Amino acid sequence: NFGLNAPTARLAAQIHQESMWKADAASPYAQGLAQFTPPTARWLPTICPSVGAPDPWDPQWSIRAVACYDAWLYANAPPANECNRWAFTLSDYNGGQGFRRREQQLARAAGDDSSTWFDHVESFNARSIGAWRENRSYVRRILLLLEPAYIAAGWGGTGACP
Repeated sequence: NFGLNAPTARLAAQIHQESMWKADAASPYAQGLAQFTPPTARWLPTICPSVGAPDPWDPQWSIRAVACYDAWLYANAPPANECNRWAFTLSDYNGGQGFRRREQQLARAAGDDSSTWFDHVESFNARSIGAWRENRSYVRRILLLLEPAYIAAGWGGTGACP
């Protein structure tokens, strides 16, 4: 599990969102089941050598890599309750920690709660409008729609968000 304490349903929901479980999925920027960009795929073994040589087209590598990367992002996410911490983690996976940090700064500057994702940090935008919309939809769809659906289908676990 690469140090990731998350139910199978959460990872399944994330992979579903990334590629619809298509190992040959490709976008202009990312590849494979977990939709890693080539630079991220090359970098991942530096933080988690046990994932092996980068190969985003290999479903087994992709599953190991998404678990490793999520564990690393979760460890570096702002401390919060489980729901908000996973929202920060998934936002980082989708759009990068730098944008999330800038959006937290915008929330703080506006006197809003920068430690709470839903209805707070998610309302602030430091990216292009298209990237912002995609990022917000990504987090909400995984945590509020897909993860509960996978749990209901018997994939196991408890949802991060009530």
